[in-house]
Amino acid sequence: MMDLLIPDKTHDESRQGEALMLKAETAKNNGRKLYIESYGCAMNFSDSEIVASILAESGFETTADYSVADVIFINTCSIRENAEQRVRNRLKEFTVAKVKNPGLVVGVLGCMAERLKSKFLEEEKLVDVVVGPDAYRDLPNLINQVDDGQKAVNVLLSREETYADISPVRLNSNGINAFVSIMRGCDNMCSFCVVPFTRGRERSRDPLSIVAECRDLFDRGYREVTLLGQNVDSYKYSTTGEDVITTNFANLLEMVALIDPDLRVRFSTSHPKDITDEVLYAINKYDNICNYIHLPVQSGNSRILDLMNRTYDREWYINRIDAIRRIIPDCAISTDVITGFCSETDEEHKDTVSMMDYVKYDFAYMFKYSERPGTLAAKRYADDIPEEVKQKRLTEIVAKQQEYSFYRMQARIGRVERVLIEGFSKKSDKDYCGRSDQNAMVIFPVGENYKPGEYVNVLIERSTTATLIGKVVD
Repeated sequence: MMDLLIPDKTHDESRQGEALMLKAETAKNNGRKLYIESYGCAMNFSDSEIVASILAESGFETTADYSVADVIFINTCSIRENAEQRVRNRLKEFTVAKVKNPGLVVGVLGCMAERLKSKFLEEEKLVDVVVGPDAYRDLPNLINQVDDGQKAVNVLLSREETYADISPVRLNSNGINAFVSIMRGCDNMCSFCVVPFTRGRERSRDPLSIVAECRDLFDRGYREVTLLGQNVDSYKYSTTGEDVITTNFANLLEMVALIDPDLRVRFSTSHPKDITDEVLYAINKYDNICNYIHLPVQSGNSRILDLMNRTYDREWYINRIDAIRRIIPDCAISTDVITGFCSETDEEHKDTVSMMDYVKYDFAYMFKYSERPGTLAAKRYADDIPEEVKQKRLTEIVAKQQEYSFYRMQARIGRVERVLIEGFSKKSDKDYCGRSDQNAMVIFPVGENYKPGEYVNVLIERSTTATLIGKVVD
């Protein structure tokens, strides 16, 4: 009856290459069409909304067909090698459009733009504009430079830019769920990660601007917000003046939760070194802060964690898991795992497997180690684990997680879940789908008394490894 629906990922494969489409504003239209395609994490899709807002103010109308566009942008990701390759292949496909329309402007935005910079202009002759994540306000000016016959690059990183004053358009929105960026950049220097080099230093938005954006979304009918940051637990904003007031992440969660009990609050991503009991107690205190935490472990072995520069060890991570279980007993936990990191032994791999046995994660996002140029690991360590060993370890991890995902889903059978209806299921328009408090996808029959954007109570009758299936009850 139902297909297997996979929960939202850090890199949601179903959205990779998604084109942004907005309702045209006739009053501002300059006659030029903009096509934006996004790859990577939720932060990139959120950034595309910011880009669309900036260019809409300059009169651009979006199109879902790149062949009729005047400006094509690809918002890129540098986290995984295959994401970069997909972008390069996509650029080659745009060559045909450029031949048909020599005045077409083609640009690369985001993390690849920041990392590769002028190399894009040299290697990809098609590319006219290269813009990093902190320079989107400069896009109208950069497009004008290209119109005047010049290539244009702005990859300057900022210590201040948060785009707090820009009200993002909502990317192909269902009008129910929205991402809200609370901070930009990252100060953690994980040895495998390029984010600090592509998104710059960490800086937090004014909490009042975040609350105002969330309140506006609720007033417009949205019922769930996800607060986004590379490391939300290190959110910190201090006011200036005689009385300095500092807002931390626990304070911010409470401020957003108090907007309205019917506004669900999620967040991503937490860091094990920073998540505090104060945050956990805030989640426990408010019913509308979802009982779901994504807590990347990466490895279950302390030596490998040290090589990764994660700044915590196995014991610390277990302490945080124990705190979550103690303070929020019904909390779902997901994670990220990297197999085959530099010099990882079979015994160290077994420590990761045993960590999965200890936590029994609800979901996990699992990858083989892929060396990223410019990272600390690429400079310091040999990528010395054979590909077949990486794949064998990944296969074992995936099988282990399938076992625990099914275990967690089965434990919900017979329970009543409060579900926010998001729309029809992917398989049938006779069924609705929505997410539980614990972020599990729930499928149930369409009814006359409820519709998308409303909450219903669903009695869970059965499950797959990633989907709960049931019926609405009073």
